Amino acid sequence: MKISKNNGEHYFWGDNCDGWHLVKSDDLSVIHEKMPPDTAEVRHFHEKSKQFFFILKGQATMELDGEIFLLDEQEGIEIPPKTPHKMMNKSDLEIEFVVVSAPKSKGDRVVLE
Repeated sequence: MKISKNNGEHYFWGDNCDGWHLVKSDDLSVIHEKMPPDTAEVRHFHEKSKQFFFILKGQATMELDGEIFLLDEQEGIEIPPKTPHKMMNKSDLEIEFVVVSAPKSKGDRVVLE
């Protein structure tokens, strides 16, 4: 079955952010997410999950273990397990990105803020 944000399971998170599950299994999660301007997730890490963030639209700011990375469209960054990180949209425009987690990150998150 074809999947996209048009037919994927939708959810809200954070401050008016959106997510769509594209793959939702115990060993792999693929999510398309959207963040409005001036929004951020809480700083956290995952005990077991390795993640990869890939920017589809806009410019994202990722804090990764104390270092700041600007991610433009068609750029990504890998987050190893147990590495503190925080995705932010510090721009004036909406951003969209894909988050791949293996195994799934749900239930594996330790909040630091």
